[in-house]
Amino acid sequence: MNERTLELIRDVQDYPKPGVLFKDITPLLGDPEGFAAMVDEIAGLFEADKIVGIEARGFILAAPVAYKAHAGFVPVRKKGKLPAETLEESYDLEYGSATIEVHRDAFAPGDRVLIVDDVLATGGTAAATVELVRRAGADVVGVAVLMELAFLQGRARLPGVEVRALLTV
Repeated sequence: MNERTLELIRDVQDYPKPGVLFKDITPLLGDPEGFAAMVDEIAGLFEADKIVGIEARGFILAAPVAYKAHAGFVPVRKKGKLPAETLEESYDLEYGSATIEVHRDAFAPGDRVLIVDDVLATGGTAAATVELVRRAGADVVGVAVLMELAFLQGRARLPGVEVRALLTV
């Protein structure tokens, strides 16, 4: 990604709680050229049958990536948001804990799955998603994120998983 992309991501202090520096990607999403370049780049990082988007901002990136890559899109949602039978995984994140779910039948055995999210921070959400995909019988080909917050060392929670970030801060 280029300097323009970085300029389109704004920092918001103390959101969602004091002490957290939030990386707001909405200016990037609102820029047609920046958004298209980001989607194209992520879509070219891995070959996959299914693209997983992690709620909520991961949906914004993963759905157009799936379209561009001619792959299926699978949402990973917060507990209680999916209507059919699910698998669930709980995890810790930098400012609390959460449980995510995926439909039990979201993947065919052996599906090659790319997990897409906006930010890799502590790695808890990504690690829980990797576990869900594997428990569902699919193979994780990688994790792709717009931005990695390297100082939080989220990659360490993803041993054996290839992680690619368009930006590292």
